[in-house]
Amino acid sequence: MVAGASRGLGFAIARELAREGARVSLASREAAAAESAARKIHDEFGGEALGVACDVRSFDAITAWHRATVEKFGGLDLLVTNSGGPPAGTFEGLDDAAWENAFELLVLGAIRLIRLAVPSMGARGGGSILMMTSVSVKEPIQNLTLSNIIRPSTAALAKSLANELAGQKIRVNHILPGRIATDRLKELDEINSKKAGISAEEQRRRMVLTIPLGRYGEPAEFARVAVFLLSDAASYVTGATIQVDGGLTRGVL
Repeated sequence: MVAGASRGLGFAIARELAREGARVSLASREAAAAESAARKIHDEFGGEALGVACDVRSFDAITAWHRATVEKFGGLDLLVTNSGGPPAGTFEGLDDAAWENAFELLVLGAIRLIRLAVPSMGARGGGSILMMTSVSVKEPIQNLTLSNIIRPSTAALAKSLANELAGQKIRVNHILPGRIATDRLKELDEINSKKAGISAEEQRRRMVLTIPLGRYGEPAEFARVAVFLLSDAASYVTGATIQVDGGLTRGVL
């Protein structure tokens, strides 16, 4: 199961999983987008892919997606928690509704997905959970106050669950995308360029200068690391936080 997978990094992970032979259940808020993404994966790799409408802020929608997945494939081995990011903005422009929505989107949605996934994984002898957040958990990003504050809760959840679920042979890891060339990043560059009074191209040039590898990452580069962490090739890796950011994050750990 890969959440938020009709486009961007979620789709890249679902696609790479299918390339490696996995049967993929992917979700998006819009049914047409999820079904289209599943068809693309099936047409490219020939494997089974299921596309389901699911807003991860809805308990009922998450439950229906999980049920459809288990009915289609007989169980669940891998889970990727993911969602779109909350709106950009600074502290003074955020009301209670914005904070509540961000928590439901980034944290509660992941909790609900994992709560449903664990019994199925346990019954099959184990599994692998990958929680996707952002490098903002290590280094706050300007104008993304909601993300900077809420996403570290997901990091703490991943570490706690890695300890709690190890006895069931369920691994839990945490992956942090840096500046990966997706529609979301393009949107953020445009927002920040307007705020700075410069062109989007200049904003991107300035951002690239902060990345030691000197470029934005490609979704497929990120997805390959994600699939490694999900796979048996990473069978002794749990509780880890891995950043895929071209060296952007300045912290030692």
